[in-house]
Amino acid sequence: MARRRDLQGHRERLSAATWAVLAEHGLAGLTLRAVAERAGCSTGLVLHTFPDKQALLVHARTLLHERTAARADAAQKSGPEPLDALRAVLMQVASGSDDKREEARVWVGFLAAALADPQLARLHQAHNRAFLRRIQQLVAACRPDWSQEQAAREAVTLVALVEGLNALAAVDLDTYSAAAQQAAIEAALRQIRAGRPVSPHGDTGSTAGSGVSG
Repeated sequence: MARRRDLQGHRERLSAATWAVLAEHGLAGLTLRAVAERAGCSTGLVLHTFPDKQALLVHARTLLHERTAARADAAQKSGPEPLDALRAVLMQVASGSDDKREEARVWVGFLAAALADPQLARLHQAHNRAFLRRIQQLVAACRPDWSQEQAAREAVTLVALVEGLNALAAVDLDTYSAAAQQAAIEAALRQIRAGRPVSPHGDTGSTAGSGVSG
């Protein structure tokens, strides 16, 4: 039992070191040696957990997903009504703080790496689709009068909006400030509340009886 706790503690220490290296040096600086130095251990000890650079990258991408998913869970629970929950989940993506801008830079780095790495591409796709499902469920709860297909289209539009804003803010915060991001999200939410789809291809045939609270 003690051995299992030791292994878990070692992995948590390496996870923290991995994230610290990513935050400071980006994806290009994420090496086994850099993680070992940050964790205060030997490269050999890191290799017991991550046999190669690819395993470290996969772990780092999973770690990013776990961090953002946990924050989304907390945001969703904070909303007393469906629209409040949707707003909270979308707003927590907006990169208004240093740590969120840090995450945005790491996310962009992984997106670029995924273009040439099939394994990272599959991970990126799976994690993005998990977030998309969350948004689709929230949109459907906000607009029970919309079809499943309409809710899915709106979810794609909303995810593209927040992820795009977040990525752009990573390199141009003057233009894509936290306030600008929040204003864009609020505008999209007003459309949904009014029964006017954000998606340009949305079905506007059934907008009566919104079912939206808050």
